[in-house]
Amino acid sequence: MKTLHTLAELREALPGPGAAAFVPTMGNLHEGHLSLVELARARGGPVVASIFVNRLQFAPHEDFDTYPRTLQRDSELLQGAGCDLLFAPSEAELYPEPQGYKVHPPAALADVLEGAFRPGFFTGVCTVVMKLFQCVQPRVAVFGKKDYQQLMVIRGMVRQMALPIEIIAGETARAEDGLALSSRNGYLSAAERAEAPVLARTLRGLVDALRAGHGDLAALEAEAMAALAARGWAPDYIAIRRRQDLGAPAPGDALVVLAAARLGRTRLIDNLEVD
Repeated sequence: MKTLHTLAELREALPGPGAAAFVPTMGNLHEGHLSLVELARARGGPVVASIFVNRLQFAPHEDFDTYPRTLQRDSELLQGAGCDLLFAPSEAELYPEPQGYKVHPPAALADVLEGAFRPGFFTGVCTVVMKLFQCVQPRVAVFGKKDYQQLMVIRGMVRQMALPIEIIAGETARAEDGLALSSRNGYLSAAERAEAPVLARTLRGLVDALRAGHGDLAALEAEAMAALAARGWAPDYIAIRRRQDLGAPAPGDALVVLAAARLGRTRLIDNLEVD
């Protein structure tokens, strides 16, 4: 695996536009990221992963400065997973001047749920992903379903911008106790880590209730929020939404259940599709 730090190096190493399968990350990798690399490998062509902690998607009070940066370990994991090229630019390389041009996704999708609690987050995500797409010019890009709303926002951007990129969704990787793997899980204390799987169990309970025919969605959401709060969590939202666009569901819609909650100082997100 070659590690490249400049755009010039990346362009020299790539065989040309539309060849690569691309996995963008912020580093501090876990098995979930590596499963996305495996999906990329299955699509053929060189596999390119990027590691870049994107300042644009962090609010001033969030953890940009303390976000774990583990490039050496990440490089070894990527090489073991079969990655061909690692693009790890500095901030000055990717943003050589203030990024005045930004991609603003539609409010109906980007200003709800995560966007309501993290204003500007999806503008930062779309801007850096669009820039990375221009750098790598992939044929395929792989994103995880754990960041479900992000996946939908990126898919919409690719569709509306007519980008010649196929977006592949990787299933959420979980620990044996059900906790969705996340780079931020490392912030949890031992006691918090033991409690953390309750978020996934709460979502599973909602899915079971929906499958059983419970139709009062607002009551289900409120009960789940209250149950988490009673255990010491600080939930931002638990929402039952239409899978197609995260809008309010109508009878017969395919559904997804999404949640974000703080456990101590760590904010966890998760989701489950209702089959």
